[in-house]
Amino acid sequence: MLRLLPPTINRAFTVTASSKRPSKILLAWYDRERRDLPWRAQPGEQGDPYRVWLSEIMLQQTTVAAVIPYFEAFLQRWPTVDALAAADLDAVLHAWQGLGYYARARNLHRCARVVASDFAGRFPESAEELRRLPGVGDYTAAAIAAISFGQPEAAVDGNVVRVFSRMYALETPLPNVRSEVRPLVETLVPADRPGDFAQALMDLGATVCTPRRPGCERCPWTAACAGFASGAPDAFPRKAKKKEKPTRRGAAFWAVRGDGAVLLRRRPESGLLGGMMEVPTTDWRERPWSDADVAAAAPVPAAWRRLDGTVRHTFTHFHLELDVYAASVGESDGIWCTPDGLHAHALPTVMKKVVRLARENLP
Repeated sequence: MLRLLPPTINRAFTVTASSKRPSKILLAWYDRERRDLPWRAQPGEQGDPYRVWLSEIMLQQTTVAAVIPYFEAFLQRWPTVDALAAADLDAVLHAWQGLGYYARARNLHRCARVVASDFAGRFPESAEELRRLPGVGDYTAAAIAAISFGQPEAAVDGNVVRVFSRMYALETPLPNVRSEVRPLVETLVPADRPGDFAQALMDLGATVCTPRRPGCERCPWTAACAGFASGAPDAFPRKAKKKEKPTRRGAAFWAVRGDGAVLLRRRPESGLLGGMMEVPTTDWRERPWSDADVAAAAPVPAAWRRLDGTVRHTFTHFHLELDVYAASVGESDGIWCTPDGLHAHALPTVMKKVVRLARENLP
């Protein structure tokens, strides 16, 4: 049973410019417990900015365990930022399948091209310059600057927000608490090991100060944690009441040519699933679609019939329901692909569900 400490423990984290003891405690823990990750440099070395950048983009909204095989496959295929810049976007999107949030892959490719063309294949060293690159936000810029270039930057991601929300028992709910956390982290960043400090916070949040059932008995900062002293550390960070996700509806069109090929198209570059391949669909709206609406929105005039079943998929901000309509069609402009060759295209998960439903319903 854990012994609760008095609420006065926060005095240990009243840090001045000359007092960095909490940082030293965390770094000593990191030197013992650091994770061995394929993008992480050996102790005493600075991280390769290409590897750090690639891993940080992949890790957004994704777990380390899920990212490692993708990271290793990307690195084998595109070992440098110049190689990635020279790649075809479709190849990058196809290699990204399964990681989700495909805007990251498009921005990854755009960023590689900017670094290759505007910076001669070398990432800029300052967080300010890094933030100007496509798809590089405050956290990623700070992480690259600290880990790869030794800049004293505070890299504040969800793990760090959770650690400091508990440390100080901050009552402000997500996401607004992030603005309170940043200055607290900035006071602790050590000038001599900012990259190790950033990675130590990542490891602490990922392996000890976890969202549920945190391992407080293994935490180097337990003696200074107000959340632990409260007896309910996992109640922090406070969460705002979730809004109900709306449901949007649409229709997908399984258009089959005489030779068995299926019609595909590329979604617009901007917006959800931008640049990805899809089975043609209507717009996605909250109002249901009538048969007449569906026929008017079809990519090719044909005798469309609705297949049994409904494709359901959940995105970050809404649920989606797609009815699938099939028809035999003549020649039409578009990308035609045999059903057995669909795996070669960068189809997002929702479109793979459409393909599965159509193939289950049709001979």
